[in-house]
Amino acid sequence: MKIISIIGARPQFIKYAPLSKELRKTHQDMLIHTGQHYDYNMNKVFFDELGIPAPNYNLGIGSGTHAHQTGDMLKAIEDILIKEKPDMVMVYGDTNSTLAGALASAKLHIKIAHIEAGLRSFDKSMPEEINRILTDHCSDLLFCPTQTAIDNLTKENITKGVYLTGDVMVDALNANKEIAERSDILEKLELKSKQYLVVTLHRASNTDIRENLENIANVLMGLSKMGETIIFPVHPRTMKYLREYNLYDNLREKIMLIEPLGYFEFLKLLNHSKRVLTDSGGIQKEAYILKVPCITLRENTEWVETIADGWNVLAGTDKEKIIESVLHFNPNNKYSDIFGQEACEKIAGIIEEQTYLR
Repeated sequence: MKIISIIGARPQFIKYAPLSKELRKTHQDMLIHTGQHYDYNMNKVFFDELGIPAPNYNLGIGSGTHAHQTGDMLKAIEDILIKEKPDMVMVYGDTNSTLAGALASAKLHIKIAHIEAGLRSFDKSMPEEINRILTDHCSDLLFCPTQTAIDNLTKENITKGVYLTGDVMVDALNANKEIAERSDILEKLELKSKQYLVVTLHRASNTDIRENLENIANVLMGLSKMGETIIFPVHPRTMKYLREYNLYDNLREKIMLIEPLGYFEFLKLLNHSKRVLTDSGGIQKEAYILKVPCITLRENTEWVETIADGWNVLAGTDKEKIIESVLHFNPNNKYSDIFGQEACEKIAGIIEEQTYLR
C-alpha cells in the first residue's frame, strides 16, 4: 500500500518517527512536510535526531493567518495527491497541516487515517479544536489514544473505523528516553535534577493577548524572587510577543530564557524537572508519562485523564492559581497506563488488515 503521511509541527515529527519505522516494514510510506514549523530548532533538528527520512515533498508554507496557511497547504497537497495517487493519507494531531491534509484527501476520495483522533477540549475558540473536529468527521480510520477519545467520537455519532490503539507518544518516549539521558543539557545549564521548573508557552491565547502574557511573565518573575530556578525554552512566536510587549529584558534578568531545544535535550530537561508549566497539549502528556507534575496554563485540556489521575492541574493565567500550584501541588501517587503501549504496532496491524480488505 502507498501511504502518504502529512506533518508540519514538532509534536507531529515525534509521533511520525516510530510509526513510520513500523509502516515501512510492509508499505511504501511517503512524507509531505508542510513547513508549518520552519525554524531549525522547531523542525530539522527533530528529523536529524529521530532519524526521520528526508521528506519526499517539503512545501515550505511557513507562517500566516489560519486561512492563508491552511489554504496554501490545501492547494499544494492536492497537487501532490493527484500526482502520487496514494491508497491512504495519514494525518496527525490537530494542526493546520492536519486539517489541510484531511480536506485535500477527502475531496479526492482518498482514505484518511487520523492519528490521535477523538480528542476534545470543548473550547471552539481554540483553532486546534476546530481542526480536530473537522478532521475526525472526514476520516475513515480513527486511531484513538484513550477510551475518553472513543467516548467523545461516539457522542458525535462517529463509530465506524474507530480503534483504541493507545498513544504513539509512549512509543516515542520508550524508544528515546535512554538516549535522551546521555544529553549534557543539565551540565550546560548548570542545573541539578529536580531543582528547577521548566516553562513552555506558544498558544495564541497566551502569546497574542498582552494581558495574559504579562500575567505569566510577572508570575515567573515573582517565582524567581521566591527562589525558584526557571528554564524557559522560548518558542519563536512567544519571543516575538515578549519583545513586542517589552517583557523580554525584564524577564531574562530573572529567569533563564533559552533557544528551543532538540527532542533529546528537552526530554531530559523535562524528565529531571520538579514541575513543568505549559500550555502545550503534547507536553502535558509527556509530563504524565514521565511522572512530572504539570501545571497547565490554560482553562481547559484535551488530556482530561491527566487531571483525573492527579498529575496535572489547570491554572490558566491566574497569578494566585499558578503560584499556589507551583508551591503546593503534588500528585496523589495514582498512576495508570491510560495511554497504552505499542500503539505503532497496533496501528500498523490495523492498516495491514485494510490492505487485505481492499
